[in-house]
Amino acid sequence: MPKVFDITFPAECKTLPEGFWSAVAVWIKKPHVINKRLCGVKETESRNVDREALGLFVNGLSDTALDFVSSGHKDTHENGKEWSYNVRTFIPKVNCYGSKLHKEAILKCKDPPQVTFLPFEEDEDGHVSYKESNIYQFRLTFQDAETWFLEFHGLSTDEWFSDGIAYPKLHWLRSDLLPKLVRWATECKTSEFKSTLSLLPVEKYSVKYQQLKEKYKALVKVWPEVTDPEKFVYEDVAIATYLLVLWSEERREKDLNDPQSFVDLGCGNGLLVHILINEGHPGKGIDVRRRKIWDMYGPQTVLEEEAITPSESFLFPDADWLIGNHSDELTPWIPVIAARSSYSCRFFVLPCCFFDFYGKYQRRQCKKSQYKEYIDFVCEVSQVSGFSTEEDCLRIPSTKRVCLVGKSRNYSEPDEAEAERRRARYIQSRQNAPGVIVHGSDIGSDEHRCHGNTSCGIQGNQWGAGFQPREKVEIVRNCASLPRDLVEGVVLQVAHALLEMTAGDGGGPAGDWNRGGSLSVSEVVSLLKQETLQSLKKECGGLQTLLKNNHQVFRVEGGRVYIRDWRDMKPSRDVKRRPVAPGAVKTRLCWFHTHHPQGCPLQVEQCAFAHGADDLRPSTRPLKKLKDC
Repeated sequence: MPKVFDITFPAECKTLPEGFWSAVAVWIKKPHVINKRLCGVKETESRNVDREALGLFVNGLSDTALDFVSSGHKDTHENGKEWSYNVRTFIPKVNCYGSKLHKEAILKCKDPPQVTFLPFEEDEDGHVSYKESNIYQFRLTFQDAETWFLEFHGLSTDEWFSDGIAYPKLHWLRSDLLPKLVRWATECKTSEFKSTLSLLPVEKYSVKYQQLKEKYKALVKVWPEVTDPEKFVYEDVAIATYLLVLWSEERREKDLNDPQSFVDLGCGNGLLVHILINEGHPGKGIDVRRRKIWDMYGPQTVLEEEAITPSESFLFPDADWLIGNHSDELTPWIPVIAARSSYSCRFFVLPCCFFDFYGKYQRRQCKKSQYKEYIDFVCEVSQVSGFSTEEDCLRIPSTKRVCLVGKSRNYSEPDEAEAERRRARYIQSRQNAPGVIVHGSDIGSDEHRCHGNTSCGIQGNQWGAGFQPREKVEIVRNCASLPRDLVEGVVLQVAHALLEMTAGDGGGPAGDWNRGGSLSVSEVVSLLKQETLQSLKKECGGLQTLLKNNHQVFRVEGGRVYIRDWRDMKPSRDVKRRPVAPGAVKTRLCWFHTHHPQGCPLQVEQCAFAHGADDLRPSTRPLKKLKDC
């Protein structure tokens, strides 16, 4: 069959043909990374087949389709098994197919490198119906040693059917998927971590996530914290979904009836605790500092304000699970606390910032990324603490999304005393805080017990002596505490420098309004006085944070600073980019109306900011209390 379209690999690409198979594997195993209407797929085990066996596997396929599958094939396999065959079942984010399953048979041939996708539908009775018009194939071909092509072949593209879910559009395959495959093949990266949701049935996760997302989406509108509501609400919904499905599977495997209890250590805004309790799991959250949103959850959500110090005072023998969701300095302690709480206590931890037992984590090697090395360290802590530790990757809008799960122990309960001695020796080996009394010869002695029949080898009940919990009052270091006149002076100085770069030339393609040029952050640094830079250095992020905080005036992308032109803003999920609603309350003055030589490029009714004092209104929105979700 003739090719429908193709794309050329970059001339400098040195990863083929191995990169082709690496890229195809992403599309086969993780189509959701590019097709956002899918939650994932479920695969059957791959098997090698010859032409005769292939005919049995694809029973009901026409001769034309069989010829298409084998077109270009060279019979070079001694055992006659030219193809590998497996099936994937699509799991849509929103099920619009009812009880009918949408699947694809996938056939790979090594010589020449090609992979064929044969979509079919299967009803409740197991009847299979192939969608022959949508059979397609990727082929890797080359013109010479340096010119490689990725070709797309279709059996019958004139009758192509698409719904954007199990059946992609031809245009999308050409404009989105093929360039992605080429990039993946060129980079040919091997991830340091597992695929997402490797410990869960993806189809159950998909259904549960959509239910919770719909149930708790109202929280976005009333979020009182300074953090981005959409990111934090939907991230915690995804984490809650993961735990709920994980616990549901645990109840099924162990034949348990009661919902698991939990304690969230370092619970932060408490939303994860609120969702889990609301979904029927008894538990509570503890954090060193209460948040505004705590008052909105209601009395059923138990949140305690207390500094957690690893000791006998913070053991939880009645909890089934301990949770550490971005728990910072508590992260390495959570497997230890779970192990010492009770033999049956399990844990889930999502590491973020890099902490050791008694301070910041120090890197030991450079062959891994810092993040991978830290995940391996926490995993080591977990295993030494006595857990058979599993690693997984969550689907959350965060770069730190690898979690560790301790569901079972790697020792039997009668061996608890020896397990505790291992924990104690390991923790002491990492102890470098001053003033800690360590009795190496007394490890395991009866006079230094932490709980039950175990010992940690440190005097008293402070077996985390040297641990420093965070301050109760958070020190804000995001340039928000800088003097207003200093911030305004920097903004004016940088803005004027950008505007002067294009003064008199009409501001470029935007017309008569001057939108300025661009400067690198280092070039902006050279504009400022030394004492101003010293003030900024005391703040996290420094100059770049200040510029990003002044989102109304500047756009910072790729290390360069631009004047923001609000005429370019399109409606999106970003609350800062939404068009102004009729009657919206304007609580801040428009910088451009006041300072730009040509004023604001938007009309007063289009601008989200006040054009003068008469347009300025104070915010009167009250703090709402959350309804029961």
